[in-house]
Amino acid sequence: MIALEGNLAVAEAMRQIEPDVVAAYPITPQTEIVQKFAEYVANGQVRTEFVAVESEHSAMSACVGAAASGVRAMTATSSQGMALMWEILYIASTMRLPIVMPLVNRALSGNINIHCDHSDSMGARDAGWIQLYVESSQEAYDTTIQAVRIAEDPDVLLPVMICLDGFILSHAVETMELLPDEAVKKFIGQYTPIQPLLDIDNPVTYGPIDPPDFYFEHKRSMMEAYPPAKQAIIRVGDEFGELTGRRYGLFEEYRLADAEFGLLVLGSTAGTAKEVVDVLREDGIPAGLLRLRCFRPFPNEEVAQAVSHLKSLAVADRSVSFGGFGGPVFNEVCSALYTAKKKIPVVNYIYGLGGREVREEHLASIYEDLAVVASNGRETDTVRLLGVRE
Repeated sequence: MIALEGNLAVAEAMRQIEPDVVAAYPITPQTEIVQKFAEYVANGQVRTEFVAVESEHSAMSACVGAAASGVRAMTATSSQGMALMWEILYIASTMRLPIVMPLVNRALSGNINIHCDHSDSMGARDAGWIQLYVESSQEAYDTTIQAVRIAEDPDVLLPVMICLDGFILSHAVETMELLPDEAVKKFIGQYTPIQPLLDIDNPVTYGPIDPPDFYFEHKRSMMEAYPPAKQAIIRVGDEFGELTGRRYGLFEEYRLADAEFGLLVLGSTAGTAKEVVDVLREDGIPAGLLRLRCFRPFPNEEVAQAVSHLKSLAVADRSVSFGGFGGPVFNEVCSALYTAKKKIPVVNYIYGLGGREVREEHLASIYEDLAVVASNGRETDTVRLLGVRE
């Protein structure tokens, strides 16, 4: 047991993984991850080749080159940094390169804001990366280790993004349990690349011109990787649970089975929401929570089944889909329920933008609203703002 900030916990996981290449550029609130890992390299604690690049675009480009050559590659970033590597995110996923990237969630400019919301990762939700959202620093550590196995699964071969809330997790000290180095090495295993660029006996092409004759088929092959990815996330989470006692899946249900009013949320806010659920239960209010861990691939059938018994559901989004009807998580959930023919009233709450504090009373007010929604059905104000000044 040890007390660590979330960033340092992720850096420790990276040290134990000991990737062959890390290419990175500092950006708040992620900087501590690569700064600490650079210390590990300088002190000879890992044999990783650390590439100090001039931008995040270069960081992801270097990771793509390294991964294509047949080695394990990692980086880490936040917000504007990921926006700068945007072009290369698509290249990494299209080339089916199992790059692992902790993303410390931070609001995108403008205006300039260094605090947490999910606009960065949600903006990249269609870039072809697996996205896993964590509630705690312990889970950030655990998921970074699992991500290597998930990305490198022969039936998956997709890059993985581990999303942890900036400052709330990245800079907060939490007591956690770390695995021995040898246990991590054994869990992730030896990396065996598939069709590496430097295998001169079996030459392959990376990044060619892709005309209409073949481009569509290549995108289809990416689409076909997502059902196996979902299964890999479950399988690796189960195996990690057998090793540590901490089992992970696509989502976590908290007092949801017998609930009438439910809240679906991602990230660290789930910890506060659990406290609210417990208090409401003591008052006889049948509240429940679904914490979505896996956003890409989106577990549409599983989510629809988990919430189908509720009288009303609130979906909390820490980002905005400007010009759209509700936030990105809300839209996914509504699509899942509609396709599954599950008819329950669903309302959307946009919250916490730019690091706006989310208090227990804010979340309790959602459950109060849900009781009204259950009685009246969906109201005209389906999309609501939580904790914003009038």
